[in-house]
Formats: sequence, C-alpha cells, structure tokens
Amino acid sequence: MNFMLHLNTNFSRVSKRYFSTAKLNSAKHSCKVLVVGGGTGGCATAAKLSKVLKKNELIILEPSHNHYYQPLFTLVGGGISTLSDARKNTKDVLPKNAVWLQDKAAEFSPNSNSVVTEKGDVIQYDFLLVATGLQTDYDKIPGLVEALKGDTGVCSNYSDKYVETTYKSLQNFKEGNAIFTYPNTPVKCPGAPQKICYLTDHYLRKVGKRDKANVIYNTSLAVIFGVKKYADALWKVCEGRNINVNLRTNLIEIKPDKKEAIFQNLDKPHEVTTFQYSMLHVTPPMSTPPALRECRDLTNEAGFVDVDKLTLQSTKFANVFAIGDCSSSPNSKTAAAAAAQCQVIFKNLQAVMEAKPPTANYDGYASCPLVTGYNKCILAEFDYNLTPLETFPFSQDKEMHSMYFLKKTLMPPLYWNLMLNGLWNGPAMVRNLMHFKFN
Repeated sequence: MNFMLHLNTNFSRVSKRYFSTAKLNSAKHSCKVLVVGGGTGGCATAAKLSKVLKKNELIILEPSHNHYYQPLFTLVGGGISTLSDARKNTKDVLPKNAVWLQDKAAEFSPNSNSVVTEKGDVIQYDFLLVATGLQTDYDKIPGLVEALKGDTGVCSNYSDKYVETTYKSLQNFKEGNAIFTYPNTPVKCPGAPQKICYLTDHYLRKVGKRDKANVIYNTSLAVIFGVKKYADALWKVCEGRNINVNLRTNLIEIKPDKKEAIFQNLDKPHEVTTFQYSMLHVTPPMSTPPALRECRDLTNEAGFVDVDKLTLQSTKFANVFAIGDCSSSPNSKTAAAAAAQCQVIFKNLQAVMEAKPPTANYDGYASCPLVTGYNKCILAEFDYNLTPLETFPFSQDKEMHSMYFLKKTLMPPLYWNLMLNGLWNGPAMVRNLMHFKFN
C-alpha cells in the first residue's frame, strides 16, 4: 500500500465546497493533526499527540462544555455516585498544548483532507483522527422522549439529561414490573443495560419490596453476554435472584399514558408483546453522528469508520484513523477499549507521519466491570476472539467485593488523572506482571 495516498490536497475541489457550504464570515484553519471529538478516545490520544506536536499543529474539534466519565453513570443511576462526580469542564481535560475549536463537524471530506464545521469554518488537516463516539437516538422509539418527562417510572442511564431520574424511579417503585432493555443497535458499554437491572434487584431487596416486583431484562441479543465464561456466571446471577431474561426481544414503542411497553420478537418480527411497567429503564438505539454517517467515503454501510481492526487505520485513507465507538473495529465499545486503542493509534500515526507503514496492532481488548449489586462486581476482560484476557491471577467470573472497589473507587481517578492525560494504555503491563510475563 502507498501510505502517502490521499495526503495531497485537492484545492480546486475544496474551494468549490467552501463557496457552497461556508458562511461569509467563516474562518479557515489548518493543522497537522485534527482530532474530531473530545470524548474519551479523542482526549486521551490528543494528550499523547500534544507531547510531540506544537500547539498550532493539533486541533481538537469538540462542541460540548462538559466532559463526562460515562462509566460512572451506572452508579449515578443506582444512587451511589452523583452526576457532578462524573463531570468536569471540557477545557480542563483537553490538553493545553492544543487548539480547541468548540464546534461540531458538519461535513467530512477525506478526499480533500478537510472538515467543515456547523459554524461554517473549514479545517484543513494533514492527518485525521475520528473520535466522534455514538449519539443516543431516544427519538427513534415512539413515546420514549415523552415518557422520560417527569416522574413516570421511565428512566435511562445513557444521558446526563436523564440519568438522575433512574434513582428517583427506584425510590418511587411500589410494585409491578421493573423492565430493563437492550436495543437492536450497537451500544456503548454493552454491559450497562443489565448492570442497572442487578442494582435494582439489590435495592428492592434492601428496602423490602423485592417480593412485590417482577424484574425483567429484555435484550435484543441472542445471548446475555458475548463471552461465554461471563455469560454462564450472569445466568447464575439471574436464576438465583429470579430475574426473568428474554432474548431477541426489542423495545419498539412506549405508551406512557397506559404505562405500556411494546416489544418485538426479532426472530418472529410480526410477533409483538405488550408489557405493563411500573419502572422501565431504556437503553436507547445508538448511531454515529449524521455528518460521519453520511460520508460514505469514510464509513461502512452501518455508518462506522471503516478501519483495519489491527492498526485502526482507515481502509481507504492512509492519513485517517478512528478510535472508540465510531470505528468499525469489532470490539466491545467501552472506555477500556479506547484506552488500549489510543497507544496503538498514537504509534501508528507517528509512523504514517514519517511515511512508514503502521505496525502496532490492537488485539481487541475490552473490559466490562459488571456491577451485580451495591458491593459486588464481575470484572469481564476479553479480546477480539471473545477469549477472556484477565488482568488478575485468579478467575474473574465471580462476584467480588474487590472488583466493585476497583470499579467505584480506583477507576474514576485513573480515568481523570492518567488516561485523559495520555498516561494509561490499559492494563496490559499490569496483566503481564501479574501473570509473570516479562517479554
């Protein structure tokens, strides 16, 4: 492959697009590396790049004032942590040795090495890192947005706008069905839809209401969890706590006035079932942002940046990489995956900037701390092959207090202080030490 492919700018093509899309007072920017998205993966990789590039060589395009540590949202929904625990100002977490444009991508043009922002600015780049993450499509389920307004019993941990309603729904629960959903789309943190289910079960036991509740987990997936070792453990948790699990069952509509949730059998699409609910926790469908999804030069049919799953380099543009939830790499979409990916991308970006082929490989590592109660957690770790890739020298398919302590107490400061500063690449080194691998 010619690794300098597409690095030259097609200026005539760019100028035509500027005339048609940019505002008259729009600005033009140029940089060596453009990072689109200041979430987990974008921020962590930008921090690494900021140590080897000059400030004006690195631009981060990110619209939000707030940066959230989203893995903490499960604990916020369970009343264990607060939303303020999960939030920092974006300006305080992005690297200082970079230019932050507080705007959003409106158009990707990889053939001309440029991105147009919603304000009409044009950013010309030599190299691009796409880190847009996924958007939550609450409006794709009829009745959901309306149901999330007020104390209706409908809640969701997947948005800073709604996450605090989950604990209120828990406190207000009296009796009936407590239903938890998993949509028929890729989702970020795919273990989270059932974590809140287990926390609800434990909470209701603590307050003496569990015998009045029918706890139901309806998932669109054909399995309770993708890795068999942990799936077997989770089935035991559900059976031991009388949690009803319905596979291939997808939420398609909510009727808040009747407190009804309608589910489709994905194996028999014409078959639908209506559930009454007292509490309904919804994991919304998710997708990549429209500007990215509509750039078919960069993305696959599902709208994800088409990358080599090992190098995380675009399959079509040698100067483009993607990290985290927006890429097509078939790993579980978690913050831990982004931590492992950022070092691979950093090394490979440096190689391509020097006109060398990328050689660093990502093994698909992902981690999911499956919180199963207010003091218990199963730490799932695995690779592309869904083979357990465990850090500790003991089997991690057990509910353990130590793993809960890791999730609640150790991981947040690790995220804020190490990962976002480009100093944490996942636990591979720790794992090797724990298992006496020194090569």
